[in-house]
Amino acid sequence: MSLHVLEVNKFYPPHIGGIETVIAQRAKYLSKYPDIELKVLVCQEQGKGQVEKMNHIEIIRCSSFGICCSCPVSVDFFRKFLKLAKWADVIEFHMPFPLGDLACLLSRCNSRVVISWHSDVIKQKKLLKLYQPILKKFLQRADLIITATQGHINSSKFLPEFREKCKIIPYPVEIENYCNITIRQILTEKLKNKNNIKLLFVGRLVYYKGVDILIKAFQNTKNCELFLCGTGVLEPDLKNLAKNLAVHFLGNLSDYDLKSAFADCDIFILPSVENSEAFGIVQQEAMIYGKPVINTSLPTGVPFVSIHEETGLTVQPKNIQELANAIQKLADSPELRKIYGENAKKRVYEVYDSKKIMHQIYQVLKNI
Repeated sequence: MSLHVLEVNKFYPPHIGGIETVIAQRAKYLSKYPDIELKVLVCQEQGKGQVEKMNHIEIIRCSSFGICCSCPVSVDFFRKFLKLAKWADVIEFHMPFPLGDLACLLSRCNSRVVISWHSDVIKQKKLLKLYQPILKKFLQRADLIITATQGHINSSKFLPEFREKCKIIPYPVEIENYCNITIRQILTEKLKNKNNIKLLFVGRLVYYKGVDILIKAFQNTKNCELFLCGTGVLEPDLKNLAKNLAVHFLGNLSDYDLKSAFADCDIFILPSVENSEAFGIVQQEAMIYGKPVINTSLPTGVPFVSIHEETGLTVQPKNIQELANAIQKLADSPELRKIYGENAKKRVYEVYDSKKIMHQIYQVLKNI
C-alpha cells in the first residue's frame, strides 16, 4: 500500500529560491520510491492556477491574486488543500508560509503533519504579532519539526519551546551534478592582474547579505579581486560604493557559469548580517569544489555549514576590519587555503550527500 505524501510550499521551480530548491529535491527523490505517491501543492505568483507534471511529479499550482508581504494571496489554495488533505497520509509544510498553517488548522485534517522549518519570519514584524497565535497552534499541531541545523532551533523565537519535536536533517547537495561537468575559468578570464586572489560572493544584492560590508572590507585588502554574482535592489548603490575598485559585477549567471565560478574562485565569502540568512546553501556549493569559506557568526545555521578554523574562517557580522583580516589571512596563505578547502570538500561528502540525507527524509515520513 502506497504512502500518500503532500508537499506544501508557497512556490515551486521555475520560481527561484532556496526553499524552492529544497522542495524540488524532496519531490525528485521521494517520487523514486515505489511505496510513495507524492503530490506538490503550491501557488502561482499571480494569475490562474494549473496542474502539471514535472519529471513525473504532479504539481498543483493554485491561482493567486498576487503577493502581499512575501506571501501569495490565494483563496484557491484553501479549496485545493481541503481536498488534498483528505488524500494525504503525511503533509510536509515548508515554512514560513502562513497560508499553509491556517489551511491546516481550519481543515482539521487527520493527516500526520511534518514542518520543515527554514526560517523565522524576520522582516514582517508587525504582521508577526497577528500571525504568532496561529503559528504557535500550528507548531503544537505538528507531529515533527525538521530543521537543517541546531542554529535554526537556538536562534528561533518559537522552536525552543518545541525542542522535543525537532529533528536535525541538513539540506542535501546533489554532488554528482557539480562534479561531472567541464569547468571554465570564468573568473580568471576577467582578472585585471592574473596573480591576484579571486574572492567570490553569490547571492541577491539585498540588505541582509552584507555585500556593502564586504566591499568596505575589500578596500582594506591587497592582491585580491572581488567577484559578485547576483542582482538586487542594492546593485546601483553597491556599484557606486565599489567605484574604482577591482570589483566585478557578474549579474545572474547560468547554472553552468555559476558552477564554473565556484570552481574557479580561491576564497568564497558569505558576509550576511541578519538572521534572514538561515543557512547559506551557496557555502556548500563552494565547498564541493574544495574552496575555503569565510562566513559570519550569525545565531542561525550559517556558521554550522562551514566550520571556523576547519573549513574556513568565521567573523562577526558587520565587522569590516575582522572580515578584511580574514580575507587577507587566507589570501596570503596558499597552504591554509588548501587545508581548509580539502576539509570543506570532505565535509560535503560526509555530511551533505543528497543520497544519505534524502533516505533519512524517506525514513522519517514512513515511520511517522
